[in-house]
Amino acid sequence: MTQAHQAPPETPATAADPSSPLAAPAAARLAFLSALDAAKRVADVAETDFRREAAARTEALAVARAHAYRRADLMTSLAAMVADAADAEMAGAAGQALLRARLGWSDDSEARAEVLAKFAPVAAALFAADADPAPAAALAAFEDWYLATRQTPFWYLFEHYIPDTPLVDF
Repeated sequence: MTQAHQAPPETPATAADPSSPLAAPAAARLAFLSALDAAKRVADVAETDFRREAAARTEALAVARAHAYRRADLMTSLAAMVADAADAEMAGAAGQALLRARLGWSDDSEARAEVLAKFAPVAAALFAADADPAPAAALAAFEDWYLATRQTPFWYLFEHYIPDTPLVDF
C-alpha cells in the first residue's frame, strides 16, 4: 500500500472546534483569566486613586500645619510687642510695625495699608485679652476678611522668600 492510499491519521478534538468537549473548559479558563485581568485593572485604579487622595490629604495637612506654626509664632511675637503698649491704639501700631517687619514691607501700597489697618484690631484685642478674651475672634475675623478679599489665606504671605539686598559701598 502506498502512502497516497493511506487514510489520514485521526486528529484529536481541539478547543478551536466549538463542538469539541474541550471547548467548554477553554471558555471557562478564558473567562477566569479575563476576570483576573479585570480585577488587576480595578486594583490599579483603586491604588492610583488612593495615592492621589493621600497626596492631596498630606498636602492639606502640611498647609494646615504650616499655617498653625505661622499663626502661633506671629501671635507669640505680637503678645510680647503689645505687653508694653500704653493703650490699645499703641498696641495696634506695634502690631502693624511687627507685621510690616515680618513680611519685609519697607514701602507702602494701598493693599498693604489695608492689610495693616485690618490687622491693628488683632493687636488691640491681644492687648486687651486680660479684660476681654477676644483675640481669637479678632484673628479669625482678620483671616476671614483676608481670605474673602484676596482669595488666599493670609499665612501664604509668609511663604514668599524675600532675598536680602546686598549692600554696596561706593
